[in-house]
Amino acid sequence: MSQTSFDLIVLGGGLVGASFALAMAQQGRRVALIEGQRLDGLELETGWDARIYAISPQNLAFLDRLGAGPDRSRVGTVASMDVRGDRGGRLRFAAADIGAAELAVIAENRWMLAALWQRVHAADIAVFDGARVERLQTNALRAFLTLGDGTQLDAALLVGADGANSWVRGQMGLEASIKPYGQSGVVANFACEKPHGDCARQWFFGDSVLAWLPLPGNRLSMVWSTFEPDRLTSLSDAGLADTVARAGNRELGALTTLTPASAFPLRLIRPQGVIARRVALIGDAAHTVHPLAGQGVNLGFQDAEVLADGLVDADDIGAWARLRRYERARREAVRTMQYTCDGLFELFHRQTMPGLDRLRNAGLSLVDRLGPLKRQLARHAAGR
Repeated sequence: MSQTSFDLIVLGGGLVGASFALAMAQQGRRVALIEGQRLDGLELETGWDARIYAISPQNLAFLDRLGAGPDRSRVGTVASMDVRGDRGGRLRFAAADIGAAELAVIAENRWMLAALWQRVHAADIAVFDGARVERLQTNALRAFLTLGDGTQLDAALLVGADGANSWVRGQMGLEASIKPYGQSGVVANFACEKPHGDCARQWFFGDSVLAWLPLPGNRLSMVWSTFEPDRLTSLSDAGLADTVARAGNRELGALTTLTPASAFPLRLIRPQGVIARRVALIGDAAHTVHPLAGQGVNLGFQDAEVLADGLVDADDIGAWARLRRYERARREAVRTMQYTCDGLFELFHRQTMPGLDRLRNAGLSLVDRLGPLKRQLARHAAGR
């Protein structure tokens, strides 16, 4: 049985956990990264990954500083957005409105992970992949972690980046309120007959939300938040492509399915806190949001950057005052995004109030005519 001490242990080697581990290693910290799956190479196929993320320019710059920016040949650019309501409302805004080149980029999960893991293996980071965690304890000075093979690790700070069903969160007794939306996000990629023009398109249908996100070339990635995911995942490739094209009024002509449809359940998770003694949570372990605004992973990268920046000059990176500062710094941004996405979900899915559908669509069209408000939306979308 071995005992190994570090400045920092990160549990979870996904996008957010790996980026935080790299940021801390760049500070010269002794970092251990614990990941349940093997990281001895992520096989990159020639096909397109249906699990994609909209990455803000701010977070793209964060990844670039880590030397782990996504391969730009695999990245789509969002230069404009076109949002439609269920009763004729419409809102359009563009990066050009704020003098920017892009509102966001669309990047594949698998390729971003590969770039991050490549940097992790090149950095001075102790990687424990394929590891099972069994026990977590803390005292006033250290966090102690026991792995399934008996290895014992300790550090001044343990960071849980282990997803929405966070084991770390449960071990520390951080209760979370969970609101199931009853929807699933169905994702798939398509080739499109007509150019998408670097425009992200979104339709609110009253019972679902459909988004078409631009990939390089004449390709798009779909995210359809729906109460009936099986209706889509059970379709043939041709049936799925036709259904998605018809739902978007065939604006990009005929579609051809590139990846099969898959679905994941949507929930709003609000933990009672994101810190405990010698422990901090980041990413989905700390919060989830409805994907209709595409901001989930952006919030996670911002967690990683803010927490890392707040520890640059710290003698004790796990000191309670440092963790409280991180919690306060992230509270407003996270709550604002959660309440905004949850409010939009309720606004466009609530059918019980007479006239609400006309009111929400009129609101979209009104905002479309208000230049200053549109520019503010563009700045928000770009993470400014």
